[in-house]
Amino acid sequence: MAKNVAEQLVDMLIAAGVKRIYAVTGDSLNEVNDAVRRTDGKIQWVHVRHEEAGAYAAAAEAELMGLACCAGSSGPGHVHLINGLYDAHRAGAPVIAIASTCATIEFGSEYFQETNTIKLFDDCSHYNQIATTAAQLPKMLQAGIQSALSKKGVAVIGLPGDVTKLDAEEITTSVINYAPTPIIRPADRDLQNMAALLNESEKITIFCGIGCSNAHDEVVELAQRLHATVGYSFRGKMSIQYDNPNEIGMTGLLGLPSAYHSMHESDLIVLLGTDFPYTQFIPQDCKIIQVDTKPERIGRRAKVDMGLCGTIEDTLQALLPLIPQKTDDSFLKKQLELYDKVKDNLQTYVDDHGTKNQIHPEFVAATLDKLATHDAIFTVDTGMCCVWGARYIRATGKRSMLGSFNHGSMANAMPHAIGAALACPDRQVIALAGDGGISMLLGDLATIAQYKLPIKIVVFNNRSLGMVKLEMEVAGLPDWQTEMHNPDFAMVAQAMGIKGVTISDPEMVEQALREALMFNGPVLLNVMTDPNALAMPPKIEFEQVKGMTVAMSKLMLNGQMGEVWDTIKSNYKHIKDVI
Repeated sequence: MAKNVAEQLVDMLIAAGVKRIYAVTGDSLNEVNDAVRRTDGKIQWVHVRHEEAGAYAAAAEAELMGLACCAGSSGPGHVHLINGLYDAHRAGAPVIAIASTCATIEFGSEYFQETNTIKLFDDCSHYNQIATTAAQLPKMLQAGIQSALSKKGVAVIGLPGDVTKLDAEEITTSVINYAPTPIIRPADRDLQNMAALLNESEKITIFCGIGCSNAHDEVVELAQRLHATVGYSFRGKMSIQYDNPNEIGMTGLLGLPSAYHSMHESDLIVLLGTDFPYTQFIPQDCKIIQVDTKPERIGRRAKVDMGLCGTIEDTLQALLPLIPQKTDDSFLKKQLELYDKVKDNLQTYVDDHGTKNQIHPEFVAATLDKLATHDAIFTVDTGMCCVWGARYIRATGKRSMLGSFNHGSMANAMPHAIGAALACPDRQVIALAGDGGISMLLGDLATIAQYKLPIKIVVFNNRSLGMVKLEMEVAGLPDWQTEMHNPDFAMVAQAMGIKGVTISDPEMVEQALREALMFNGPVLLNVMTDPNALAMPPKIEFEQVKGMTVAMSKLMLNGQMGEVWDTIKSNYKHIKDVI
């Protein structure tokens, strides 16, 4: 029996390894929906409540598993995909987006729900075309899948509703998807020059990004031979932090003063697989080597002295034979001593659990870290939850952490968790959500309940847009329109069919988290956290507040937040320049 275009589309997605389509069905998508129904479970239609949530879920699945798909119906349906697709594209997650449209005969007439998908998705995709004939669809889908896999990002297939009903035509392209992994490393001469600079330098910091995800052992070996410190970006944390005796933490807006200090005390910085955007945290008075697979990225964030093209694992494997063992470890020891002090300081916020309705979020995050499994998947909302995840959730080599690290959107943690839970049903999935973030896409709690996903959502309920509040205060601006008048999130969860618990007493935190993690099903924990919990960028912590941090810590531990804010505001001009 002849198949229509919708059936052909679904068959090709199945052949490509796509397991599910995240979407809200609608008239222009109805044929695709029906084609999925008739596959007998070979591919799943996941009925999200908002297409943005579906795109985030697909982004998480793609980042964890390699390829995922979402869809939106005509006009508003596919427009809702954009925020999640931007997130996926900037994260390098291969996602296929099916943007269904009005019928082809209505193109150009300002028809009901008509949009120009080519213009609409141009800035958040590697491949972006619309099929207006049956013969075009298989060619375009194959090209889109290959673009998503090879270029690492989004491919958009515009698909008019009337085209989905047409009889499918013969596929003339390959239906096998290729994701070859070539060896990419610098030329021998470039490697020799790099080795010479490394060997003659005395104080070296290696700074790692997501490009080091497959090069943990090579990075550690290089660092130990050079007695170099190892810092990392947020996206590099989970693959570099663990089993790394030379690590000194993150730098950047969410990082630690130890990494910032190490970089500024170095005479050579080696940037490996990172497109770290915060130039104000990179020193200007030392030599810098940068290695990246994309040469166009080299030097756009820092004044690089040497730029090389290659994957980090291939480059370091070729480089290591040129690096003898150094003997002077004084720089490394000094930086590790500072890092120990920084960690001790972070622990003070954990040891003081807070008070009723003002539970310290640091304590909550550290307790989660202690109780979570060794291969747990954490998703973190943009804002303060990113800070607590960055500072208190530790890597094990098996754990994953997902967030909107490049796009920086609110509300990503819960829908990311949906994609993670569906893609990895054998792993614990924990969402660290802010009250501002969870409020934005609250409806998709119903998706979690409908599919019985055992996600544990920990809402850090500080009754405010915490990061924005802090930014306004340190800038000397009045705190304005950042307060949150929240519903009882635990009761909302219960109304959705999810176990909901409110925690207002710090002495109940560990037991409640333990019970939630053991519960066979979804749980939302509404944790009433301290709205005045302080998270400051490391440049401020180290340079501006070296002496001030100790005093401020004592004030905070004594609950004297008014004096803390007065101290910050008196230094706001410098702090504003950094942020």
